[in-house]
Parts: sequence; structure tokens; C-alpha cells
Amino acid sequence: MKFNPGQLVMTRGVNDLIVVNEEFAKHVSLSLRRHLSGDWGELCDEDRVSNEIALKGEDRLFSAYEKEGVSKIWIITEWDRSVTTVLFPDEY
Repeated sequence: MKFNPGQLVMTRGVNDLIVVNEEFAKHVSLSLRRHLSGDWGELCDEDRVSNEIALKGEDRLFSAYEKEGVSKIWIITEWDRSVTTVLFPDEY
């Protein structure tokens, strides 16, 4: 892990889909591992650089993950590293 994620939480929408869709549950698990290792997923170069700077300072970390056949998710770790949230983009 490149940073402390704090408390791991997810929105109700993400949780509800995990319960009924094993492939989506695997996608979320893999995406969390990627986020915590500093693999920011499908972001533009500017957002990747922002995350690398945020690792050294006090700013939030943002990742986006897509996989064919499952819903896109975002993962956001708060600036103080107290909480990491998994959510759908339309839940932001």
C-alpha cells in the first residue's frame, strides 16, 4: 500500500450490486487493490500527476476503473486519509 486508506466504505448502490453480481464484486476488489497501490486506473495524465502530488501532501486521491461488462466505479480517498469511498460516478 502506498498510503493508509482510513475507513473503507461504499455507497448503497455499489453495495447492492456487489450482493447480486459476483463479477462486479471482483471488479471492486481488484480496483481497491489497484487504488491502494497507486494505480489510478483510467485517468488523464493531469489527474495522475495530481494524485502523485497528493501522496506527498494533503489532497484527496481519485481513481476511476472500467471493465467491459461491469459498471464503472470511482474510488476517492479523502485528503486526511480518514475514509476511502467506492461509488458510481452518478453518485458523486
